[in-house]
Amino acid sequence: MNSVQRSALTVATISSFITPFMISSVNVALPAIEEGFRNQGISAILLSWVATSYLLAAGVSLVPMGRLADIVGRKKILGYGFGLFALSSLLCALSPNVFLLLLFRTMQGLGGGMIFSTGMAILTSVFPPHQRGRVLGLAVTAVYIGLLTGPFLGGLLTHYLGWRSLFILIFFLGVMPPLLIILFLKGEWADAANESYDWIGALLYIPSLVGIIYGFSTLAHRLGVLFLLAGCGGLAAFVYRQIKIKEPLFQVNLFVQNRVFALSNAAALIHYSATFGLTFLLSFYLQYIKGLDSRMTGIVLITQPIMMALFSPLAGRMSDRIEPRVISSIGMGITFIGLLYFSFLTQETSVFSIAGMLLILGFGFALFSSPNMNAIMGSVEPRYLGIAAGSSGTMRVLGQVFSMGIATLILSIFVGGQAIAPGLYPELLQSICWTFAVFSALCVFGIFASLARGEIHKKS
Repeated sequence: MNSVQRSALTVATISSFITPFMISSVNVALPAIEEGFRNQGISAILLSWVATSYLLAAGVSLVPMGRLADIVGRKKILGYGFGLFALSSLLCALSPNVFLLLLFRTMQGLGGGMIFSTGMAILTSVFPPHQRGRVLGLAVTAVYIGLLTGPFLGGLLTHYLGWRSLFILIFFLGVMPPLLIILFLKGEWADAANESYDWIGALLYIPSLVGIIYGFSTLAHRLGVLFLLAGCGGLAAFVYRQIKIKEPLFQVNLFVQNRVFALSNAAALIHYSATFGLTFLLSFYLQYIKGLDSRMTGIVLITQPIMMALFSPLAGRMSDRIEPRVISSIGMGITFIGLLYFSFLTQETSVFSIAGMLLILGFGFALFSSPNMNAIMGSVEPRYLGIAAGSSGTMRVLGQVFSMGIATLILSIFVGGQAIAPGLYPELLQSICWTFAVFSALCVFGIFASLARGEIHKKS
């Protein structure tokens, strides 16, 4: 491994750690945020948007930023992304009300989108195909270490220092990577440097995706249906434009002509749609239904990412020799079993059984994620790596947003726009169980998409 490869791996690993750490730690802190803003009348639905606003902004910016990075340079966009991420984290810590917190979380999401769309692309640019599974496995391991430490450290900080301390820590973590990029990551990667940027396509894509995501999360209301329909119409216009122009924002043909790429992205979208709401729901269940504090909740929730961190490197190395579709499909099947179990939660379900099932789920996640990422990044030409990374990140973040949208929609049906109080705990538990039932059903479709994707090793 040469110096450029070591530097790229270091930056990509840190990048992979910070954002999931932030997401998982904030999920644990949501009840504390609700208590801190209780005098402002924050509802359960508005509270869910503290998590969703970040994901929404990250999701809509991934493809535009991935394409921009291919043209102006991936290292440059990565550095700017971390700068915005760090600044907005500090502003989140200083937010005097929930509405400014949502604004700064949106800014944080834009920075996250710039990070997501470039870190993996740089890593894939500097390593040969036969080593990608191993290094991507290490990067995905960093994701799971972030998920591992987020609930635990986030729970401790929230319990002893308050939720604002989380964002202060995230600010300090966010200022480190730009320094590493400037000092150690030499060179630049812009494989589409002479091509033009489709600004009209970006202006079509971003509001259309916002409409779809916001509309989906508010389907219980007529306005949500209108947003969803308008978003779908705008996205159709975007796809039509991308097919017609010479240098599109996104290579739609990758989904039409590249079966491995298309179905691997579909599997990722389904997997994240079925699993991301897990921490959000169990944080509510453990703190409201079981009466645990944020510190103990974090300890329970770390059992899942422990298994993810332990087995992701192994799964990544295996996918260099065994077809990713085989390994990922087994992982999706294990995930289905775990989510189905959680759909039968009761007030009497023991914390130990929950921790045990989280261990099994973590193993399933590990088997799915690294091989699936290897399949996506290994199925495209080098000039499309930024688009592939942006697409993969978009599937991940869109899946996370849809997961939160499903949870928010079912929560609104059972709990409504009321603040969570003991009298609503039975309805809250019902909404949690129904959401897990929907998640487990999604995994069935994910298994078929994963199995049908085709093979990549015989092409290399």
